[in-house]
Amino acid sequence: MSILNQKTIKAPIEFQGITLHKGKIAKVKILPAKPNSGIVFKRIDIKSNNLIEANFLNVSDATLCTTLTNRSGVNVSTVEHLIAALYGKGVDNALIEIDNDEVPIIDGSAKFFVEEIDKVGLDISDKPIKIIKILKKVVLKDGKKTISMEPTKTSLEIDFEIKFNNPLIKKQRNIINVYETDLKDIFNSRTFCLYEDVEKLKKMNLARGGSLENAIVVKNDKILNDGGLRNKKEFVNHKILDCMGDLYLSGHKIVGKLVCSQGGHNLTNQLLRKIFSDDQNFSIFELKEKNIPHSFINKTALKSIA
Repeated sequence: MSILNQKTIKAPIEFQGITLHKGKIAKVKILPAKPNSGIVFKRIDIKSNNLIEANFLNVSDATLCTTLTNRSGVNVSTVEHLIAALYGKGVDNALIEIDNDEVPIIDGSAKFFVEEIDKVGLDISDKPIKIIKILKKVVLKDGKKTISMEPTKTSLEIDFEIKFNNPLIKKQRNIINVYETDLKDIFNSRTFCLYEDVEKLKKMNLARGGSLENAIVVKNDKILNDGGLRNKKEFVNHKILDCMGDLYLSGHKIVGKLVCSQGGHNLTNQLLRKIFSDDQNFSIFELKEKNIPHSFINKTALKSIA
């Protein structure tokens, strides 16, 4: 089988854990799936109309996490870390069974998901991967927040910047190539919040499952978690992790350059909606050796996409 073909996991992955916002215990089973089925969630606690496609058009809320909702109103939230892990490890197809409406937060990163995918390995199908190639620059602004996507040859480059009115976080920026960069620091980076926001979230009935075990809490210029940060740019790296998960809701791997300043789930989703609202902004093609576009001149980079 060609490395350019679609992949799924070789064996089921099962886990359970507390959910970040609802504070409930959720059980999850990730199952192998057939080619061209994509990433699909199945709410096994609901008997009918319980399938939810991981698609940007199904995003119903993207305030503090990404929530997917099907046409029957069945939803699942906090999907971004798991989907980012699937994206980064090259999983094109998977069925995710879950008995609750929120994916467990685990440690606040994608580290656990990546390790579990590595344990079971990948099964390569006989169907070619589909690639979304960005053809025109698309820009979106929301006050001081900006995001854009523009064409590149063979990469998905993410250039992300955050700015916080906090003496420790301040301003951070990182640039990665999703298909060529070692993503360990991205996968390992945890969600974070400011100490003064914790009570606000609790009053909103959110973060009921949050703790120092699954989120970084910053108070003034100090980190309250034992052991501190996992890497120097953990704050912005976690935003990149979120961005990867949200971008994979496009349905396929993307070739383009994303630049974002102070963005988040909602801005990324709005960008995807704007890109796919006009066929002149993108093209979708099957990644076969015989029909690789002339712009894909670097075969090493090409295989890293796969």
